Amino acid sequence: MNPQNILNADLHCHSVVSDGTMTPEALAERAKINGVELWALTDHDEIGGQHRAAAAARAQGMAYLTGTEISVTFAGETVHIVGLGFDPDNEALKQGLYNTRNGREQRAREMSDSLAKVGIHGAFEGALKFVGNPELISRTHFARHLVESGICKETNEVFRKYLTEGKPGYVPHRWATLKDAVTWITQAQGIAVIAHPGRYNFSANAEYALFTEFKEHGGRGVEVVTGSHTKQEFIKYAETAKEFGLGASRGSDFHSPDESHTDLGTLPFLPGDLTPVWELVAGRIQA
Repeated sequence: MNPQNILNADLHCHSVVSDGTMTPEALAERAKINGVELWALTDHDEIGGQHRAAAAARAQGMAYLTGTEISVTFAGETVHIVGLGFDPDNEALKQGLYNTRNGREQRAREMSDSLAKVGIHGAFEGALKFVGNPELISRTHFARHLVESGICKETNEVFRKYLTEGKPGYVPHRWATLKDAVTWITQAQGIAVIAHPGRYNFSANAEYALFTEFKEHGGRGVEVVTGSHTKQEFIKYAETAKEFGLGASRGSDFHSPDESHTDLGTLPFLPGDLTPVWELVAGRIQA
């Protein structure tokens, strides 16, 4: 096996800057304790924690890559694109992410109104307790409120009963386009990666179209080993990476010690016949 593939890299996790429960500093410490050698903080549609995360990684003696996870709409579904190794001070990227966040508060208020119709009142105010910035309010914050209120026992139950299509509290949102997200990342000298492809409800044809268009726009990688993938999906998306000539990424998608089933740094290593995404941005790694 290529030694590069057995690097303990965790290039997907979230802090309090978006919908995680830990600070960038606490995440860096947890990653280091768990043996992570290369780390990236990838908050949703936000890069406000990047300088803190990079400083925390340095303090822990870990290599660091800048990161974010951008929400896009493709074929009527929400797809997430991770950006790695970009310049966090790039103005076009910052503006694009701001535009993507714009509209979250209005969507959240509509979600609250929908929940009120089934007897769950004050959900917007309750969700706000879990987020400091209304620009970044998300379904996860509503889920935490419903758990705290005793309406559900855990966040997974919330998503089964509420907040998803066809359930009370669901409100769709149109995000950036796939081309937008990939362009913002690449113009900021980073690389774009399709996050957890196994989570999307695409037909084989729609998934092929996603990867084809992603590659045409300049996308460079795909998450092969990630917290929500099964062993069979590790194999499937390893083959997809080879088919489309994409680098392979590895990331836990860690949000919280109480909610995430996969901890930072605990995933299997990448298969040895793939090109790790960190080889594609080696010059952007902060030692």
